[in-house]
Amino acid sequence: MKKNYLDDYSEAYSDSFAYSLDNELMLNWYPKRVLNHVTGESILELGLGHGYTSVIFSKSFKKHVVVDGSLEIISDFLQKHKEAESMNIVHSYFEEFETDEKFDVIVMGFILEHVENPDLILEKYKKMLKPNGTVYIAVPNSDALNKRFGYEAGLINNMSELTEADLQLGHKRIYNLEKLKDVCIRNGYCIKHVEGIFLKPITTQQIKDLELSKEILNSMLKVGINYPELCAAILVGICLENK
Repeated sequence: MKKNYLDDYSEAYSDSFAYSLDNELMLNWYPKRVLNHVTGESILELGLGHGYTSVIFSKSFKKHVVVDGSLEIISDFLQKHKEAESMNIVHSYFEEFETDEKFDVIVMGFILEHVENPDLILEKYKKMLKPNGTVYIAVPNSDALNKRFGYEAGLINNMSELTEADLQLGHKRIYNLEKLKDVCIRNGYCIKHVEGIFLKPITTQQIKDLELSKEILNSMLKVGINYPELCAAILVGICLENK
């Protein structure tokens, strides 16, 4: 893998990206949902991405380690966020990162759709999780409500196919609820918690054109909690089997 591989996708993490609205909404929302369900003092976060989640998590844990493979994304984050001094940001591919530490919480937010081998990642990070710890995973949902409408209208041929936006972001696959549960269970985890992120009935461009209020957008996030199979993304909490 060439060293600048991840930097090739950094443009998709800018405000000019077509789905930046979705990113801003979901990435500021789901960390708060995770914090509602976890305890402990340490967190290991895979990926900086847009930086929204790391800023939120940094305020709630004494020990906060973030691993990211893109020097460009790390540099951009450090320039924007002085509070990053309290975090330990490690430049490493997820597959290569090693530590003897164990964490109360491990967050894989919109990671599994990017990596070459999701099973390898889920197996590898077991040893970094405390016995009673929780891993939280967020992924895009191939069966989201707006995509279902698009499929029935003949605008989408196959909901499981990667879109142009997926390719811009470097996605290698897309999950639905059943597929996400399956990859977790086959790697020795128990499903502890499931919820949806952003119940979105129309496209992002239509949302922008309608100039929907913050209150309406927030209601889509709130209602989506109970409908993971229909939301734009899925959030699951998993724990070690028999723990």
